[in-house]
Amino acid sequence: MQLFKRLVFVSVVFVFSTAIIAQTRQIAVTIDDLPVVSTRKDIATRRTITRSLLDGIKKQNIPAIGFVNENKLHTDDKRDEAQVDLLRMWLDAGLELGNHTFSHMSLHDNPLDVFESDILKGEIITKEIMADRGLKPRYFRHPFLWTGLSLDIKRDLCEFLQKHGYTIAPVTVDNADYIFARAYDNAFDKGDKAMLKKIGEAYVPYMESKIEYWERQSQKTLGREISQVLLMHANRINSVYVGDLAKMMKKRGYKFVSLEEALKDEAYQLPDTFIKRNGISWLHRWALAKGKDTIVGDEPRVPEFVLKYSGFDSE
Repeated sequence: MQLFKRLVFVSVVFVFSTAIIAQTRQIAVTIDDLPVVSTRKDIATRRTITRSLLDGIKKQNIPAIGFVNENKLHTDDKRDEAQVDLLRMWLDAGLELGNHTFSHMSLHDNPLDVFESDILKGEIITKEIMADRGLKPRYFRHPFLWTGLSLDIKRDLCEFLQKHGYTIAPVTVDNADYIFARAYDNAFDKGDKAMLKKIGEAYVPYMESKIEYWERQSQKTLGREISQVLLMHANRINSVYVGDLAKMMKKRGYKFVSLEEALKDEAYQLPDTFIKRNGISWLHRWALAKGKDTIVGDEPRVPEFVLKYSGFDSE
């Protein structure tokens, strides 16, 4: 009987401790390439995707932030109010907008002054419609997560961003949702309902496996789970599955927080000294700064059938 009581006590303590840990999990949802990434460019498609994505975000009470490429707000080099209205839908939903450069420009393939000009060009409309509501863009997300091939470039860009009121938006939960999105769009365009279903059924489990991986990477690098920052994109597959993704994360014990709240975690005070071409998670950047043996080696990959159907050569 004493042994039984002891086992029950240990089990209760374990369950209680696990619950406490789970309750402390936080994640900020950041969505790139606004207003929409799609194989279809017509405004009706963009409106449908935006409305569906925002409905899911609102139902799950996610304080998401969307990062804008303002070149998508122009048609034939002229401002297109129908496209701008898609951003107003985000603001109407009580969500925040950030800067992702005008043209999704590569920092690694352009001089710094040209890249900085693209940042300023990419804030004009966003600033205007946010100012109408007493707001202003506060965060900047690097296209491709390419942050500079030298420490001098990284430092100079950081100073430029600070001067213009921007904080860099890092990513810890990186993934290849864009590959799933292209495969899903291809299936949609072909009317291949069986493939749509197959891709969709693989998507949420894939995303959960990636989140679980970054939880382990966080533990190995920093000895704890930090407030995570999830990267997603404004695409059709996320507009369909954002609710399922949110339920999955809640089941894992995550509380959705703003980017501002997530960045209060002291981990984000660690320097980013990564200067290779890859666009990688900040958790991997911090791990590499400690040594390659701190990288968790079994990062999940996109299923082969999804990769093949997407048309991408590799992740």
